[in-house]
Amino acid sequence: MLKGISPLLSPELLANLCAMGHGDEIVLADAHFPGQSCNENCIRADGIPIEPLLNAILPLFELDAYVDSPLVMMAVIEGDTVDPDVEASYQRVADRHQPSAGKITMIDRFAFYDRAKEAYAVVMTGDTRKYSNIILKKGVTPS
Repeated sequence: MLKGISPLLSPELLANLCAMGHGDEIVLADAHFPGQSCNENCIRADGIPIEPLLNAILPLFELDAYVDSPLVMMAVIEGDTVDPDVEASYQRVADRHQPSAGKITMIDRFAFYDRAKEAYAVVMTGDTRKYSNIILKKGVTPS
């Protein structure tokens, strides 16, 4: 155990967060997401919902200040219903830790899959809420 670091962050996830460079992306994926078939670097975080994981990552992880959208979610397909608190809860976490990151951007489902394929890693969580996937783009850690 390390002091000041959430026990929700496994050694594998911490190593990946540390190894990422600025501009690299990591996907926090819900339990329904095809993580294994999307990305070879698939990290398991079974049983952990995304919101507490996001709350554990953002104090350690600088979001990219040089892009319009360092936080990206999958847009809801017309006709589907979702819990509106998912996006709102992620936005509250982001605002608490990095208020300059701005609002979460929504992109098409297939554009999201394409980004996940190119991401540094996909973290498979235990979150079962539909459309709860989020991409984080890493920035430069201030000196």
